[in-house]
Amino acid sequence: MIKEKDKISIPRKSIYRLSIYQRCLQKLRDHGAVTVSSEALARAAGVKPTQLRKDLAHFGQLGTRGLGYNVEHLGATLTDVLGSNRLQPVILIGVGSLGSALLRYQGFNKEGFEIVAAFDLFPKAVRGINGKPPIFHPRELPEFIRTYGVKMAILAVPAESAQLIANEIIDAGIQAILNFSPSLLQVDPNQVQVNNVDLALELEHLSYFVD
Repeated sequence: MIKEKDKISIPRKSIYRLSIYQRCLQKLRDHGAVTVSSEALARAAGVKPTQLRKDLAHFGQLGTRGLGYNVEHLGATLTDVLGSNRLQPVILIGVGSLGSALLRYQGFNKEGFEIVAAFDLFPKAVRGINGKPPIFHPRELPEFIRTYGVKMAILAVPAESAQLIANEIIDAGIQAILNFSPSLLQVDPNQVQVNNVDLALELEHLSYFVD
């Protein structure tokens, strides 16, 4: 496993691309491929071969000149680096329309993540799938995070409450936030990583390419 101090020096965009490489490798494994060249893997991932080799070079010599990469070995290495070799506990805050959809999304477990609890102002009004995960009131957030050592959270709350909740969960020990709130969180980047998912912004970007 790569050391924590080394993680900090790796560009975030490189880490993001590792997940794309991992999905491409999974498809190759499903088709029985044993090796893959940097050119073929880069093409599948939509990047240049030089970029792919630069990204992977952060983790040592993973390929063999003339043979490329061993699909199984490279996949296992990226799984270890990304921490998806075990189920990572995640909490969901905000179980409105978007939060409810996220609760029902089956892809998290496939990629090594498990929503272990959700939090909403009206916990009795929302339900998980077959009673899972349990739904709690936000007042229980700090104690839950500290008790279970959860490090990752999904934020799907209104913009006006996002920053306040983010401050609270960061103080309790959260180190990474996937933010679906239409609000840019003000955080210490040395303390917590935030990925913002603004669906309206993404649609606005796409609309530029529509006639």
